[in-house]
Amino acid sequence: MPNPTTVLRATAVALAAALAVAACGAGSRVPAQSAAEVACDFPAPPQPVTVNVLAYNSSAIDPFTNTMVKSCSKNGVTLNHEPIDFAGQVQKTTATLAGDTGTYDILETYGFVVPQYASQQKLQPLDDLVAQFDQQYGLSEINADMRQALSYDGKLYGLPMQAQMYVMAYRKDVFEQLGLQPPTTFAELRDVAAKIQQAGEIRYPVALPLLASSDIATAYDAALGSLGVDYVDAATMRPNFDRPEAAQAFEELRSLQAYMDPQVTTFDQPRVQQQMYNGSAAIAIMFSGRMNDLTQASNSRFAQQFAFAPPPSVAGGDTLYNVLSVDGWSIPANAEADSGLLFEMIASSVSVDASRASVPAAYPARDGIVTAESSPYAAAAQQSIGKAPPAEPFPWTSRIANDTRATVADVITGAVPVAEGTARMQEIATQILAEYQPDA
Repeated sequence: MPNPTTVLRATAVALAAALAVAACGAGSRVPAQSAAEVACDFPAPPQPVTVNVLAYNSSAIDPFTNTMVKSCSKNGVTLNHEPIDFAGQVQKTTATLAGDTGTYDILETYGFVVPQYASQQKLQPLDDLVAQFDQQYGLSEINADMRQALSYDGKLYGLPMQAQMYVMAYRKDVFEQLGLQPPTTFAELRDVAAKIQQAGEIRYPVALPLLASSDIATAYDAALGSLGVDYVDAATMRPNFDRPEAAQAFEELRSLQAYMDPQVTTFDQPRVQQQMYNGSAAIAIMFSGRMNDLTQASNSRFAQQFAFAPPPSVAGGDTLYNVLSVDGWSIPANAEADSGLLFEMIASSVSVDASRASVPAAYPARDGIVTAESSPYAAAAQQSIGKAPPAEPFPWTSRIANDTRATVADVITGAVPVAEGTARMQEIATQILAEYQPDA
């Protein structure tokens, strides 16, 4: 186990400078028949090959998956991709990486989980393949900091596809009617929400994805990060849930409950989108990959009324209530197909042409692709990405998030007092970190 202080950290600030600017739900809105067809020029293998691709369905991921399947199913190679939601992908990823052989040959992964799987040697390092195919697929144009976000212990384990960050969508007609401005802090968010609520037309104006089985942990991490605190002090290997900010993050999230649907802990990002589509909410904060759907007239009669802004900070600091997730493609260590063949497929799906075709549904990893002219939410995303909390690229991060998620849900719903919840989380995290101590 490498010393945590030597593990490189990909920060949101570094990404912002380079780009000039969790895990994300389900619900595809990019049909496969509209996928781009790009160069995928691998030599025909000696025998027919079937390649199984595991990637959840969302408007930001589908362009890359569909492009890969459409462009690389040839020369005796058949790519299979079945629709699946994010929770299903998580379960199948765990299963396919568990044994000596697996079901899937290509996995959609993201920076939050790469350190855990890489430290367990369940993913193939990609550095040699990047060097081999760099010129053919222009891989050096992929943002260096996004590559860092999918690296562990100095090695690349995921070829970056796109980034997602929190963006705030709001109904500009409602805001203009009531003389409101996009909130920049949680206090302002509560004030704006109260005024919309008092106007009488929208009972629950705020929509957040707080699904108790997944999104709620991301929300808590975003709130804690906005207060300047990580899950763990990596230098001392000590959890931070006994710090005052850990309790404050809970209190701030709980303070929004009066303005959210009482069933909010059953809402994932597609459900939040639906609240905005049908007008039952006026403000939503979710991953940027969900924003383009809001602008489609086929989805909502309010499509022309949605505007976008960076998310607010929790308490007025420079770091926003935000999560920066870099998504990419990984090759399982137990994949049986030729690694070079698999890599050419994933490289083709993030090529220049493929990346351009993904906008505005996605925020591709290549520098210079996203502009204000190419995406209606680009300006908000560019502000957001520069003010996200730093990443925590350690193998224990995703484990702590997963094992404390039920407690986070209990605290936010009021089933467990804040002090009891943070104490539980401190104990859970301490037990996990003990496995990473030098004498463990």
